[in-house]
Amino acid sequence: MRIIAGLAKGLPLHVPCGRDVRPTSDRVRGAIFSSLGDRVIGATVLDLYAGTGALGLEAASRGARSVAFVENSAVVLRSLEKNLAAFRRNRVVDCEFRVTRVRPAGAFDLIFADPPYGDAAQELLNDKSLTAALTADGTLVLESAKRSALVVPAGWLVERDAVYGDTRVSFLRRRPEAG
Repeated sequence: MRIIAGLAKGLPLHVPCGRDVRPTSDRVRGAIFSSLGDRVIGATVLDLYAGTGALGLEAASRGARSVAFVENSAVVLRSLEKNLAAFRRNRVVDCEFRVTRVRPAGAFDLIFADPPYGDAAQELLNDKSLTAALTADGTLVLESAKRSALVVPAGWLVERDAVYGDTRVSFLRRRPEAG
């Protein structure tokens, strides 16, 4: 695994052994960031279920202003911290980083969420505080299992939905009337 574009292009990422993490593949990350285009530049980013930090670090490499990573697994958190240290050591990127175990307060331009496959993606979509965590024109990029149909709650608009292998990537925006 590596950063695929931007200032940190080619930087290898540490991935822990075992089933504690399912990193977003280079192919899927490339498709996500191709769809986002210039929305990444200057964005405030939240990387939920951060794992290796690949999505947040890719955003930083492509010009995000700040990235907050949320990860609960101690084993995976060590890999994320190794990746952040390597990123800081090897690349000059003007980006503020935060690592936490709980979702920080505030509004974000981009939220990446790659929860464990199963019901977690649906539970996350149903969490009303998630819509409040996005700026008015912000985007949620949600990864889920292809085989799991998501029921999109009334507060969300699906901007784009794509399938790559076993992974479904949904780009969602909050409805203007959603709080």
